[in-house]
Amino acid sequence: MIFNLGSINIDHIYRVPHFPEPGETLLSDMYSKGLGGKGANQSIAIARAGGQVAHIGAIGDDALWTRDILAKSGVNVSGIEVLDTATGHAIINVDPSGENCIVLFGGANILVSEGQICAALAGAKAGDWLLLQNEVNNGPFTAKLARAKGLKVAYVAAPFDAAKVQDMLPFVDLLSVNEGEALRVCEALGVSEDEIPVEKLLITRGSNSISYRDGPTRYTQGVFEVEPVDTTGAGDTFMGYFMAQLDGGKAPQEALRMAAAAAALMVTKKGTAEAIPLLEDVVGFIRSSPPKSS
Repeated sequence: MIFNLGSINIDHIYRVPHFPEPGETLLSDMYSKGLGGKGANQSIAIARAGGQVAHIGAIGDDALWTRDILAKSGVNVSGIEVLDTATGHAIINVDPSGENCIVLFGGANILVSEGQICAALAGAKAGDWLLLQNEVNNGPFTAKLARAKGLKVAYVAAPFDAAKVQDMLPFVDLLSVNEGEALRVCEALGVSEDEIPVEKLLITRGSNSISYRDGPTRYTQGVFEVEPVDTTGAGDTFMGYFMAQLDGGKAPQEALRMAAAAAALMVTKKGTAEAIPLLEDVVGFIRSSPPKSS
């Protein structure tokens, strides 16, 4: 079982001819609204990958539909509270190459209480996973509580904040960062990549490869070559699939392959949560599309 303390956002997505320059007013080519947030995306990815996931988070009463989508996707939503405040949201610009530029508003995501977290983890068992990222408050509190209950803790250090990473690392079993974030962790701690003090280290290296260190064992996974339409949420899809596979007992190399394929398939569609693929589609994609050698 995976417990995910994660953000739930309303995504406002604008397709633009280019990212706006300072002082520029830019007409968008298209607008859409949907469910997003790193946490919500990860939870849906876990569920669509066949995993069991309970989401812990908060929304305002302006976005009850976001909870409904999570529930219909197979996510346990009993840990989501409705607060008297605005739901978090994201302003997402997507350029013709599929790259994105995002502005976040925390809203209810940064008002999750310690009492809510304790209640949500009351049924957690030793060996379960807790998944965390930086779009929600009370990360260190939740990690400490989970560790005391015998849970394993996975932490996605995004949006990146060096101080938050340093606070979290003593309670983390699996740290997930991209290549640039890994460098910033090394600079903050004064260590090499191999010396980052976690048992499991997952590093996504852009369009090149993914590396994973599990104790003394190292794994590398090539990426699947696709024509991207929208890269928003690709990292969340990767992490959700990876965690679902690990929690389900898959070997790390198989978990990496499934996660890389899911992320590649996801970016060929528009949108965020709605673009996260189902497990059977990922399996079919792997059969027909070998990854690029790493």
